[in-house]
Amino acid sequence: MATIKQVSELAGVSSATVSRVINNADSVKEKTRNLVLEAMRTLGYRHNVIAASLASNKTNTIGYVVPELHGSFFGPMMSGSEAELRNANKHMFVATGHSDEKVEQEEIEALLGRRCDGLILHVEAVSDSYLIDLARQDVPFVVVNRYIEEIGDYCISLDNVQGGYLATKTLLDAGHKDIAYIAGSLFKADARERLTGHKQALEEAGIMFNPALFYEGDFQAHSGFEGMMSLVGHLDAFTAVACANDEMASGAIEALRQEGIDVPQNCSVIGFDNIEFSSYLTPKLTTVNYPMREIGQMAARWILARAYGKETLELEHVLPPHIIERDSITRPRRR
Repeated sequence: MATIKQVSELAGVSSATVSRVINNADSVKEKTRNLVLEAMRTLGYRHNVIAASLASNKTNTIGYVVPELHGSFFGPMMSGSEAELRNANKHMFVATGHSDEKVEQEEIEALLGRRCDGLILHVEAVSDSYLIDLARQDVPFVVVNRYIEEIGDYCISLDNVQGGYLATKTLLDAGHKDIAYIAGSLFKADARERLTGHKQALEEAGIMFNPALFYEGDFQAHSGFEGMMSLVGHLDAFTAVACANDEMASGAIEALRQEGIDVPQNCSVIGFDNIEFSSYLTPKLTTVNYPMREIGQMAARWILARAYGKETLELEHVLPPHIIERDSITRPRRR
């Protein structure tokens, strides 16, 4: 197996220069970099990451735990993180926690056991106390889409209460007073917080929350469809529906379409997240913006700063939401 010394001799440079090329350092001139890369190809050199990590006590890998790999939410977030980490010559190991406390803990411990230098965690089931204890162990990690007051500096999230409030306030401002609500799984903090914001907007308007106009989904499109089908029998009792994410809103719109109910003329709909397909629905979906890619980027910058001492700009730990106005809301018809 070829060595760094052999590569340096063939390229006519020092071993230190070869190491800088391997570590993608900016200080190496392009001509020199190409000479080293050509020598590595000629000799079939492969960098021994394990040996390097033993010498430096760093593996240049970041563990990433997300609930699942399908859907339209996690891709942009992970893409934002991956771009930042790749630019810093770091690599991601991705694991799925399936919103199960035991599985999430197992994946976190497995990534730490593989000597990841830091963790980006989108975890929904592990307890606050587990994460607080992890922080006490000086593990570099950042939690996304969840805020824990005791370790607020470790968290990057959207203000979900404000987002839920803005969604319902948008319907209220359009003249709707009877508003149904399709929630995400309420064991998840963001689902509870968005529902809290919904209730706050109703209370501010002097409207009592009506449990008959409530359905708990699971953030998947099918549950939005099923939720709307269960509510549609009460359509004379509401003129609009707020959904806790865009996927459920898309399912709700399809249910209304199958029942021959026009959106927004007979029922207005608002979503949450502003995932890519929301602007391609018919009608185009009014929603609450969730800057998923930007949060992924900020999470990666946080890890680079904590795990590797990289300079970073001041981070926002709780981002403000805002409404994306499109075509799925209109004023209610008089009854």
